[in-house]
Amino acid sequence: MVTVSDLVSFRPPVANAVMEPNGWTVVGLDTNFHATVAPPRILTGDLLGQTAEVRFTAALFHWDYGDGATASLPNPGARWDALGLPEFSPTDTSHVYDAPGNIRVTLSVEYVADYRFAGAEWQRVAGSLQVPGELLTVSASRASTVLVGRDCDESPPGPGC
Repeated sequence: MVTVSDLVSFRPPVANAVMEPNGWTVVGLDTNFHATVAPPRILTGDLLGQTAEVRFTAALFHWDYGDGATASLPNPGARWDALGLPEFSPTDTSHVYDAPGNIRVTLSVEYVADYRFAGAEWQRVAGSLQVPGELLTVSASRASTVLVGRDCDESPPGPGC
């Protein structure tokens, strides 16, 4: 049986952590986090003394939001505009901060792997491999609304609406 410890000569891709808004957020509002990771690709190398192909697939995305909250999700999330949502909308991968400060957010991706020798059928590797992704620094600040010349019923896209 092939296990992840046998895959020392193969490296899965490193995911990029992305956030919206970029680098800052407002306390009490949703901050959208998502990951970009390369699609599964086939790597060729030595496995148990033979030439083999290995394919890594992202299975779980582990977020540590830096304030004690964590999430392990089966999808990488997406940008608000790709989801058809306005800014600060809740998403599967979003998080709300309760206090201001500079916060370190970490992402790691858990990969499963498949292998094959000489073009045979793909076989699942026993276990999974967790790979650290990028670190993000979030600046969380408080914000307050301002008075505007018209009410939000008259001008919904106006400031503070």
